[in-house]
Amino acid sequence: MLHWVERAKQGDREAFDLIVRRFEAMAYAVAYERLRDSYLAEDAVQEAFAEAFVHLHKLKDAEAFPGWFKTIVIRQCHRFVRRKRHPTVPFDQLTQTIGRQPSVPEIVEKRELHQLLYDSIAALSSNLRVAVQLFYFQGYALQEISAYLGTSVPVLKKRLFDARAKLKGTLPVADFVSVFHQLYEGGKRMLHIVNGDIVAEKLRQGVVQGDILVWREVYPEGPVFTDPAEAANRSVRARYLEQAMGIPSAEFIRISEEQEKVRANFRNYEEIVLWFEHDLFDQTMLCCLLHWFAQQSLGATKLSLLCIGAFPGIELFRGLGQLSVNQMATLSGTWQTVGKEQLELGAIVWEAYCAPEPGKLVQLLEAGDNSALPYVHDAFRLHLSRFPSIRNGLGIVEQTTLEMVRDGMTSPLDLFGHMGNKFHGLGMGDLQYWHRLAKLSQGSHPLLKLEGLNAFPGYKDQTLSFRHSTVALTETGRRVLDGEADWIALNGIDEWYGGVHLQGRSIPWRWDASRSTLVPCLNSRCH
Repeated sequence: MLHWVERAKQGDREAFDLIVRRFEAMAYAVAYERLRDSYLAEDAVQEAFAEAFVHLHKLKDAEAFPGWFKTIVIRQCHRFVRRKRHPTVPFDQLTQTIGRQPSVPEIVEKRELHQLLYDSIAALSSNLRVAVQLFYFQGYALQEISAYLGTSVPVLKKRLFDARAKLKGTLPVADFVSVFHQLYEGGKRMLHIVNGDIVAEKLRQGVVQGDILVWREVYPEGPVFTDPAEAANRSVRARYLEQAMGIPSAEFIRISEEQEKVRANFRNYEEIVLWFEHDLFDQTMLCCLLHWFAQQSLGATKLSLLCIGAFPGIELFRGLGQLSVNQMATLSGTWQTVGKEQLELGAIVWEAYCAPEPGKLVQLLEAGDNSALPYVHDAFRLHLSRFPSIRNGLGIVEQTTLEMVRDGMTSPLDLFGHMGNKFHGLGMGDLQYWHRLAKLSQGSHPLLKLEGLNAFPGYKDQTLSFRHSTVALTETGRRVLDGEADWIALNGIDEWYGGVHLQGRSIPWRWDASRSTLVPCLNSRCH
């Protein structure tokens, strides 16, 4: 939510529309409590959003937006009260406007019980009634309601408890009363799926409630499959990661099976929240998970997504792991419901990424509508730029590495740091980069010469000599960098780019930087 506010402050209407969708129902509930008229409440909310957009530049702290906007809503309500009072409307008419969450209506099948519930809630005090409406009918998390109303989470929990106690005394149907003990409690029976241990550890420090699953994978490397959980596919991938990056095959298989087992039991949770970032590392993981969930019957389980590419105050945002616990807490509850559009697009992108030919992915990125997942386009375009180029056979990572070495950078650690800053959209980890660096220093015609290095750091292994090693261009490296020779023609290739396996010295696809796209490789253009 915070990055939406920052973008909206710069006049971004699309970002403000996202804010409207997030706070519209909350604002309506608060406005109705004061006006007791559905039409006036709708008008007050519209006026409040218009006022907020005009004056948003005056808001210094994006975190203060919920309370600031609530004040505007209340001020608009006071203006409407001074203008004219309208008669109230039946409570069931209100529920037709704000009752978008199906939980209670699905349970209350008979009309008389339906009406009895609404009448009983209408009889609650204002504080209890608003809490029940926002929490049970709108489905907002307690953290969201707390930020908007300016009421602490413990107080909100007490209000919900008191509301259930009062309803228990007014609703005569025992089975129906028991529903209120089983409804979502804003944090219980939740599963948060995240991309790394650092993020998980911070979430566990009181940021969220529920279970946390760290999804351990590195889909930008090695062979990938539309169904990575299939035993044969997993074995192929395990062998590659062990050979290329030193990840023990048995450990990879064990971790994969354990996390897939947790995911398979998703119906034990009332909500699954996916925490991901803008980069290729995360977007491949996100699309893989969405592909899997798209094939499941979610039932009563709600699937949500928090996916960001920036954070207020951080000039170069590389990932959630940069954020402090307090900064992470501001994101809690701002996730959005994953709908049909996100599931379908995630599934399509994953299948295109895993395909043995890249044509489908190229077409999807150039002509498809990727707006349902706003970071997909840039992340997977950057993936395509990793393919060998028409000019000299180097992908974007190798090309940039040789350029940095030519410009005087000799430390592998410095190379990794600068590469991460320049291409943070890749989300590339150290093991991934060491694999690339090793490739450049190997083969019959190496492009780099490494001195003072016995071995590259491996999985759970720190090689002390690595910190004191240096990198230099070979003469062949200089010629390739200048476009006088082709790396693939000299050394051949055996690499995976998603589901595309390039082998040998004559390959069918190359990256054309001048057109920013992959093109079929013609012999006259590909050495």
